[in-house]
Amino acid sequence: MKKTGYTKILLHKALEIIKEIDAKALVLITPSFEGEIPDIDVPIILVGKNFDVSNERIKKIPLPLSLGIKNVVNLVSAFLIENNIISDGETFLYITPNTLGIRTVKKSIATTKGFFEEAQTVLQRLLEIAVELSLEGKEGYPIGTIFVVGDTKNVLKYSHQIVPNPFRGHKLNVLDKNTKGVIKEFATLDGAFIISNTGRILAAGRYLDVDPKKLDVHLPPGLGSRHLAAAAISKKTKATAITLSESGVIRVFKNGEIILEYNPRMRY
Repeated sequence: MKKTGYTKILLHKALEIIKEIDAKALVLITPSFEGEIPDIDVPIILVGKNFDVSNERIKKIPLPLSLGIKNVVNLVSAFLIENNIISDGETFLYITPNTLGIRTVKKSIATTKGFFEEAQTVLQRLLEIAVELSLEGKEGYPIGTIFVVGDTKNVLKYSHQIVPNPFRGHKLNVLDKNTKGVIKEFATLDGAFIISNTGRILAAGRYLDVDPKKLDVHLPPGLGSRHLAAAAISKKTKATAITLSESGVIRVFKNGEIILEYNPRMRY
């Protein structure tokens, strides 16, 4: 049997399971989707990039599937809770081209609001760049950096330049394919990138003036000052912070909490 036939078979089986376990949503995780959307009573969420679906009851999340199925499912769980599609303790089904899974949502996955309020294309683009930096580094050397997205007025208020701002007077946007190389070049600077929720890069090399202790930020042992600063700025403001460590691990912070942790160098 060809693998292209799996999705249809899994979808058929999923419709049976949804009724049996009273699942509250069906999530299709695939680079693209071809075929008929099933007529069911629960919401359907498409996760991937290449969709041309106009059905109003279908919600689309353009997450990069390169994050790995575990982290994609975690982010979908957060999306479902934040959009009041599913509640703590309820279950949804998810389908990939080759697998069918069941996930019971825990509210701790999305302890805060706001991650999906940011422009998804901007977060997606930054996650993709972080994945590339994790795998490639710069000229073969590992890179550590911070991207702070959204609530720029307050983020700038609680930060200052530690090197001349290479983006001052420019209107570069992370959504422009030509800026990826520029971002990689300046990722070696100490400090953080400050990016608006529309994707404009306002600054790089910026020190975050936030005190994790005063903000009662607590992270797992072993995480250093970069992660504490990212967590703190995400708690002090409404921004989302993405960190990349020299070890290759990508973490996303919201309201002082880690809501995504992923190492592209590992097989999951």
